[in-house]
Amino acid sequence: MKTALVTGASGGIGLEIARLFAKDGNNLLLISRSEDKLLNIKQEIEQQYSVTVNYLSLDLSKTESVQIIENYVEHNGLHIEYLVNNAGFGDFGRFVERDVQKYHEMIALNIVTVMELTQRYAQKMLKQGHGQILNVASIAALQPVPLMAVYGATKAFVLSFSEAIRQELRNTGVTVTTLLPGPAATNFFNRAEANNVPLFRFMMSPAKVALDGYKAMLKGKRRAIPGFLNKCLAFVVRVLPGGFVLNMAVKLMDK
Repeated sequence: MKTALVTGASGGIGLEIARLFAKDGNNLLLISRSEDKLLNIKQEIEQQYSVTVNYLSLDLSKTESVQIIENYVEHNGLHIEYLVNNAGFGDFGRFVERDVQKYHEMIALNIVTVMELTQRYAQKMLKQGHGQILNVASIAALQPVPLMAVYGATKAFVLSFSEAIRQELRNTGVTVTTLLPGPAATNFFNRAEANNVPLFRFMMSPAKVALDGYKAMLKGKRRAIPGFLNKCLAFVVRVLPGGFVLNMAVKLMDK
């Protein structure tokens, strides 16, 4: 049976995407740091759907994590048909005042792990002649983000990288889709210390974001931007002068 590998699967968008895969009869390999949450999710999904849920409790910012996943997949004979790179985190505040070690971890998780997992499983999908990859970026990928400078830059990498790889894989049976959510009601903002940011007052449900990304991936689309307001924001960023957009972003982001 086909297996979907989903990172950042213990809550939020990742968990909702995992549920969609299970509903459609796919086995799961869920990756997150929280073993207790993963165990509960395994029991919940296996009881609700006739699928097998495997999981690994890993800190994906560590260099050895991708090889651990690879070893687990091979040892258990899993057939990875879908890869969802959802794990990631942000940090709010002025760049010069924040912890540089946290930035190192963010870059490792948001960029390096995404790149390595995408390469490893794209190679396998090419050999089997089919497979689908969903990389979760952010609406923040479309412009520089003052007060979340490193986070925005990591998501800009995910978008640029994913769309370039998508083009390289044309007509191979392997597709790459990028999901660009705006603010969603997840734990992201607690971890980023950004709960009081005006721009983040209007949030979508993780289930809605997940469904839009999931459908786009199954259809092999290039990208998905969930929500009317986020689509409008993407349009505004594209047509207005860069300096004006940056000034507006500072006002919307500043607590």
